[in-house]
Amino acid sequence: MAIATLLPATTAFIQRAPRMLIGAEWVEAADGQTMPLPNPATGEQLCVVPRATVDDVDRAVLAARQAFDDSPWSRTRPRERQNLLWKLADLMQRDAELLAQLECLNNGKSVAVAQVMDVQLAIDFLRYMAGWATKIEGSSVEVSVPLMPDQQFHSFIRREAVGVVGAIVAWNFPLLLACWKLGPALATGCTVVLKPADETPLTALKLAELVQEAGYPDGVFNVVTGTGITAGSALTHNPRVDKLTFTGSTAVGKEIGKIAMDSMTRVTLELGGKSPTIVMADADLGSAAAGAASAIFFNQGQVCCAGSRLYVQRKHFDNVVADIAGIANAMKLGSGLDTSVDMGPLISARQQERVWRYIEMGRESGATIACGGEQFGPGYFVKPTVIVDVDQQHSLVQEEIFGPVLVAIPFDDEADALRMANDSPYGLGASIWSNDLAAVHRMIPRIKSGSVWVNCHSALDPALPFGGYKMSGVGREMGYAAIEHYTELKSVLIKL
Repeated sequence: MAIATLLPATTAFIQRAPRMLIGAEWVEAADGQTMPLPNPATGEQLCVVPRATVDDVDRAVLAARQAFDDSPWSRTRPRERQNLLWKLADLMQRDAELLAQLECLNNGKSVAVAQVMDVQLAIDFLRYMAGWATKIEGSSVEVSVPLMPDQQFHSFIRREAVGVVGAIVAWNFPLLLACWKLGPALATGCTVVLKPADETPLTALKLAELVQEAGYPDGVFNVVTGTGITAGSALTHNPRVDKLTFTGSTAVGKEIGKIAMDSMTRVTLELGGKSPTIVMADADLGSAAAGAASAIFFNQGQVCCAGSRLYVQRKHFDNVVADIAGIANAMKLGSGLDTSVDMGPLISARQQERVWRYIEMGRESGATIACGGEQFGPGYFVKPTVIVDVDQQHSLVQEEIFGPVLVAIPFDDEADALRMANDSPYGLGASIWSNDLAAVHRMIPRIKSGSVWVNCHSALDPALPFGGYKMSGVGREMGYAAIEHYTELKSVLIKL
């Protein structure tokens, strides 16, 4: 066992008084209420944070509104926005170990993985978005204006910041998801009110400290902690918010989308998934099995694009499943602070119970548990599980479990694989494991998902837009597509 030693700064941050950032001030909730955060690895209380009220959210939105309309931020030049993002990324690089430890303690994930993946990807993304700040372009247009044939015109199109952004993020990648919202918002000149997930606000609060240290004007970035029912709902309904961006469950995302449409608030939604992993007969089966295991067991299966449905060409099905079960059985579970651990706990007792219900549902329906199928504590642990002998229409196949549970089904041919892969209400990601490039290129346009990976899974890059088809959401994160979602187009026509 190799337990990572907590930095003094990590301990001090956890022990500090419960505060959140509104405008220039670190404040308690208006009514003084707090809420406890458990350590997922032990179930014991880690610390407490403010439980924001509706009034708190209103004050945060007003601070963001004033910063967008009236503060120096509204006149900041593109180069300055670029440099501030670079400064923020540099500060995150300086405090990468601290951020990783906070993420591990609050979320349960491996501290080593958090530093090289979550924190580093967030830094890389901010640096990527910094480059877009100086490259936001409009265009000039030669117009005809038929009703005024004898007049001359100058016409152009501007791309302008959308305004105040209300951002609500999920608990599985708290820091990374926050930066996916923050990066394009700050690059374009928006202001932000961030509502982190109820369970995982710590890295968002540390990020707010770094935003202040980087030199952003007061009110440009605000963080309100609390429950989705109160704080999240208040942010969603606030009329001063120009854009809502949400990452989380499809059920909650649909409600946010409906509320946004009532006021025509701009909205992007990155929602659930039930991503297929397709292993063709010609694939490198060892690599495919290892890749499929990583696709579902990474981050305890708490990944929106996790490869939770495995389809293997029938003649290789048993061997591939056996290989994945062998990988699963060899995984060591424990605290994310133990650098020898392969998989940490789930986020909460509620999530542990949800995952366990699905496993029990499989047993009751006659499915076979090829490996795993056990839960334990203290903490919120579920062993990596592979389930076979399941019908395509079963809830295990059709519903998002959001845990380390893989459902495996054989297929006969390419058409069969595509039919089952697309037979889902979701369409976030998919992977194909094959060395037959002709078959791969036939399949890619026929798979209904926002991302298709070949001989890998969940491989993300800041330049590649990420989002889903169908119930997996509306809009895209990352890439230039994100810039488009944080800006409005304005057409200008000048009669000369």
